[in-house]
Amino acid sequence: MSEEFKVEIVNPEKSFLVKEDVSEVVVPAFEGEMGILKDHISIISFLKPGILKILSKSGDENYYVEDGIVEFKNNNLSILTSTIFNIKDLDKSKQQDLLKQAEEEAKKTEITDHSKFLADQKVQVLRSIN
Repeated sequence: MSEEFKVEIVNPEKSFLVKEDVSEVVVPAFEGEMGILKDHISIISFLKPGILKILSKSGDENYYVEDGIVEFKNNNLSILTSTIFNIKDLDKSKQQDLLKQAEEEAKKTEITDHSKFLADQKVQVLRSIN
């Protein structure tokens, strides 16, 4: 019996990724990192800035995401996000630009606690990417 399920990632421009041989996905949810395997209970959750890890027969992939919604139902994982980059394709200059923007956002004095939390998360994750 197969232990695989389908993942579809969509951003505003296009369907970003569709994979049908996925064995596990780790999402950076607001509740914490959440591992999803086949036959996981149905969920809907929000993404926070972090690394989305997709493990599959065709190879493991890591993506940087800033926000989004995750829904898992009937062994189909849907991820809707406005910002996603494949870590292996993220060049240093783009990473530095994103980091600079996040640091500037975190330094603002007129910022809500929620926005400050998200900006700090972005800074932490972008600094951890090598």
